[in-house]
Amino acid sequence: MSEPHYSHKLSAGGLLVALGIIYGDIGTSPLYVLRAVAGMQQLSEEVVLGSLSCIIWTLTLLTTVKYVMLTLRADNRGEGGIFALYALVRKNARWLLVPAIIGGSALLADGIITPPISVSSAIEGLRALYPEIQTVPIVILILTALFSVQHFGTKIVGNSFGPIMTGWFLMLALLGLLWVVPNPGVLRAVNPAYAFRMLFQLDNGFWILGAVFLCTTGAEALYSDLGHCGRKNIQVSWIFVKAALILNYLGQGAWLLQRGGAPLLPNENPFFAIMPSWFLVPGIVVATLATIIASQALISGSFTLATEAMRLSVLPKAKIVYPTVLKGQTYVPAVNFLLFVGCIAVVLFFRDSSGMEAAYGLAITLTMLMTTILFSNYLLRRRVAKPLVALYLLVYLSIEVGFLGANLLKLHHGGWFTLLVGSLIASVMYLWNAGSRLKVAYTDYESLPQHLPAIEALSRDTSVPKYATHLVYMTGAPFPKLIETKIVYSLFHVHPKRADVYWFIHVNVLDVPYTTEYEVTTLIPKKVFRVDFNLGFRIEPRINFFFRKVLEEMASRGEVDPLSRYESLRGGGVTGDLRFVVLHKELSYESDLPWFDRATIEGHFLLKKLSLSEESSFGLDTSSVTKELVPLVLSPARDVDLRRIEHEHQVVSVPPRGTTL
Repeated sequence: MSEPHYSHKLSAGGLLVALGIIYGDIGTSPLYVLRAVAGMQQLSEEVVLGSLSCIIWTLTLLTTVKYVMLTLRADNRGEGGIFALYALVRKNARWLLVPAIIGGSALLADGIITPPISVSSAIEGLRALYPEIQTVPIVILILTALFSVQHFGTKIVGNSFGPIMTGWFLMLALLGLLWVVPNPGVLRAVNPAYAFRMLFQLDNGFWILGAVFLCTTGAEALYSDLGHCGRKNIQVSWIFVKAALILNYLGQGAWLLQRGGAPLLPNENPFFAIMPSWFLVPGIVVATLATIIASQALISGSFTLATEAMRLSVLPKAKIVYPTVLKGQTYVPAVNFLLFVGCIAVVLFFRDSSGMEAAYGLAITLTMLMTTILFSNYLLRRRVAKPLVALYLLVYLSIEVGFLGANLLKLHHGGWFTLLVGSLIASVMYLWNAGSRLKVAYTDYESLPQHLPAIEALSRDTSVPKYATHLVYMTGAPFPKLIETKIVYSLFHVHPKRADVYWFIHVNVLDVPYTTEYEVTTLIPKKVFRVDFNLGFRIEPRINFFFRKVLEEMASRGEVDPLSRYESLRGGGVTGDLRFVVLHKELSYESDLPWFDRATIEGHFLLKKLSLSEESSFGLDTSSVTKELVPLVLSPARDVDLRRIEHEHQVVSVPPRGTTL
């Protein structure tokens, strides 16, 4: 089957969906960035202009150049995100899994803090009117509603949110212009000299980068959501979004310059301060709607990220729902629930957005660093000149290491929270992947051709009750002429399984997202076959459905008889029954492993019990599945010198029948 074209064309609808889904996080950053800057330094002219200059050039160098212009080109047949990028380069070196796990876990951890800080920042605008208002219950109510509608899919969410976000960005631009036009001096911040002067000449100027970095935290989610909207729609819409953001930041800066360095009051926020008094209430309403949408970028990106991680054996398997017919759009109930619980915990723990700012941004700097490493390998794979790749690494590692260093100031003030969550997610990813690799490494294989005569003889042996017309085994053997020892054991020893046709199915997950191909190897004509499904990492492996399609096509070619072999059914044209056998592995007590390897594999099996069952993950009809437990022996225990001892008095004579003892 040919690979379809997945690049999203530029369109008004695509631009609208992009505005509704992609820019929620980065688009609401004006709510808290300059407020966070004001909490770290006296608001002198040098600090205000220097901070604005840092914001403008961060949005330019990181968001525009690195992500919008460069990284978005690393699309894996229309899909983006750190795991889609890893799938493109994983053949370059095995160690690239490490930055993929670190970056993916940090991004998921940051997804827990983004919705609370966005929504809280907007709701707290009500304190300008009602200083004693309790915002926590309102924030929890809004987040609950948001996570409740995720199962409808991003098409519905994007269509409804797109017009609102368009109005939001227009509002940002107009509010900024209200202050920039009468105060054109603030435009000096476009000169990068102000940024350098603040960073290297002012006391504690470098540490302000930790607050400045908040202006670009949504850039990684922008790449993760590539599959939802397409590169062209993102690149064009970003021009409008960036202009609106910079105008609003400049407007806030103009307001701060007029204050002559006076510190902000406890409930004062530059974002709401630049609004005309008559517009404050509608402005808070629009900001609240925008921050609800801000959560969507990370939520939808988290679904994409988790789906790709599961397909690449980096996360345990979970149920995946495809709520719309549009490609790239998924809903993962387990991820939705865990994100919801995490967000509520953040709100209850930090209480307000000023506390959350300390936890925000530290983890995402790690994700950006890991993306830089993976993208540089992608450039090498595309045969870009090594000096240019070295220049890319020098520029962006310098920028992002600087941001990471500045963000370390947040570690003791809340940054530990996202690092802790990220570490837990990374541990799960490591245990799942390392355990999977250990199982593969210690799986014993045998030559399938040498067992074919026995399989054919078993099929003809009428003394053995028939098990099924079509008997199907899922195999992980990489080649058609290999078969796992455990399958041979199940076939002949656990319960001899006589069938008319034997099938061995192997699923190969490709580095591209949407391929659906298969090939058939005939081992014994009309009797024994192997089917290899080559599926993209974004394809749901509905093996039960796929196999029936293969069976129909092979029957049309005369390669297999699809009818039942029971005479009473065959005459009526009834198709033969089929039975899938799924082998569940359990770690054998005979395994003799070092303590670390044993802890790894036991952790893997614990995660396996909590994850989606193998038959469900393969999309098998449970009514036609037989599950068998097989022992997994890793590094069998060494031979023991066990000797039998015999003594004459231990010989017991059996008395003749009828004798009373």
